[in-house]
Amino acid sequence: MRKTRLLKMRKTRLRIALVALSLVAAAVAVPSIVGLASAADDHSRTAVAASATARFHDLDAAKAAGWNVLVVDKAGLTCIDNQPVGGMGVHYANASLLFDADLDPTQPEALVYAPNANGQPKLAALEYIVFDGAWTAAGHTDPPELFGQQFAYTPAGNRYGLDPFWSLHVWIWQPNSAGLFQPWNPRVHC
Repeated sequence: MRKTRLLKMRKTRLRIALVALSLVAAAVAVPSIVGLASAADDHSRTAVAASATARFHDLDAAKAAGWNVLVVDKAGLTCIDNQPVGGMGVHYANASLLFDADLDPTQPEALVYAPNANGQPKLAALEYIVFDGAWTAAGHTDPPELFGQQFAYTPAGNRYGLDPFWSLHVWIWQPNSAGLFQPWNPRVHC
C-alpha cells in the first residue's frame, strides 16, 4: 500500500511539473507569436500592392503602363535625397491616377526607383498621392489613410512647386530601417 501511495504521489508531482512547464512555455510563446503576427501585419496588408506592382521591377514595363511622368523638383533634381536622414529615389508618376480622391492599393500614383550599386534604377517603393483640393472637394474632413496608415501632409511652397498634397510611401521592394511607411529610407542614396 505504501508503494502504491508513493507511486501516486510521483505521478501527481510529474503532472504538476508538466502543467507548470506548459504554462511557462505558453507564457513565453504567446507574446512571441503576437509579436511576430504584429510585425507581419503591415506586410500582410500591403501584399495586394506588392502583387499588383511586381511587374514594374522592369522600368520600361512601368513606363508602358502609364508611370511615365518623371518627377522633378524646383531645383531640377530627379533623385530625391535628404541626407543624413535618407533618400527616396526617382519617382515616376502616372498622370491618369493623379488629381482625384481615389485610394486604390493596387494603383499607386507613383513608383519610386532607388539607384542600385551600379546606379541603375531598382523598384524600391510605392507612393500614394492625393491632392488636398481633390480630397476636400470629395467631402473628406479627415486625412487620407491606406493600409491603416495616415498620409503625411505636404503644404504649398514645397520643393516640387505643387499645390498642397497628402502622400504615403510604402517601401515594399526595399527594406527601410526607419519603417515600412516612412518617407525617407536611410539605405537610399542619390
